[in-house]
Amino acid sequence: MRLAVTDKCNLRCFYCMPEDGLDWLSRTELMSYEEMQRACDLLVNMGIDKIRITGGEPFVRKDIMQLLTGISQINGLKELSITTNGVLTAPHVAEMKAMGIRSVNLSLDTLDAGRFFAITRRDEFAAVMNTLDELLKHDFEVKINSVVMDGKNTQDILPMVALTKDLPVSVRFIEEMPFNGDGHAYKGLQWDYLRILNEIETHYPTIQKLDDDLYSTSYNYQIQGHKGSVGIIAAYSRTFCGSCNRIRITPQGTLKNCLYDDGILNIKDLMRSGITDAELRKNLLNAFSHRAADGWEAERLRHEQTNVHESMATIGG
Repeated sequence: MRLAVTDKCNLRCFYCMPEDGLDWLSRTELMSYEEMQRACDLLVNMGIDKIRITGGEPFVRKDIMQLLTGISQINGLKELSITTNGVLTAPHVAEMKAMGIRSVNLSLDTLDAGRFFAITRRDEFAAVMNTLDELLKHDFEVKINSVVMDGKNTQDILPMVALTKDLPVSVRFIEEMPFNGDGHAYKGLQWDYLRILNEIETHYPTIQKLDDDLYSTSYNYQIQGHKGSVGIIAAYSRTFCGSCNRIRITPQGTLKNCLYDDGILNIKDLMRSGITDAELRKNLLNAFSHRAADGWEAERLRHEQTNVHESMATIGG
């Protein structure tokens, strides 16, 4: 399960939201930490064994470590991980490690400070690189997520791959998706996973395919002599849908069986109506049984009035 704890973010990446940000959710529209904890407790009891905390940016929400501590103590949870942009993360790394968090996905689309500013509209490159250093110093499993955007950062593909030579990181290139909050017109996919792979293979002919985990969303590769690995996520092509075992809960409590669907039910509203855990469990099981065959079907089934160009920040990146 991917649990988005806020829609707010301290960056303004052009492929995610407009420069002036979004119409942020009010406090009452957000799930409270108590509601999030209740949902996590119930879903782990139902069989969920991995939870990833996302946003927006998780660390902009006040007292986030309080929630992480509570979730980390759920009996039966095998893995708690975080996706972060790294701007505010470094001071919390040691505490995260102490509570048992071992894996962090760090969003980083370029290794050039100037391009970082152009993409994010914020001068926070140094803070993100400091977080990367802290995570490696504390022996975290680090996955660097980089969205590949035509005309914006394709020149960063090879420098990103080069990181894996001496660092034990997984650099994962992600196809650009249309979830931009209507901040710019999505012109369609220019760099699909095959083109990204071809770019890497041209310069690293010793790259070899690795065996992917059963539910992996990425195609994973190893370059001879490199400590780290490379992954490519076909997020727009959606070639992994057949093995997807993920659900999402948005900051406002909407359950999504698929990134591209409209939302199946609102857990927050059900909780606030006074529903019991047993009743909520029945609602969840019913929602899971109405999963679309793949992301393309999920997108086709969206209500006509809704727009696939909503921001990733509002649906749990």
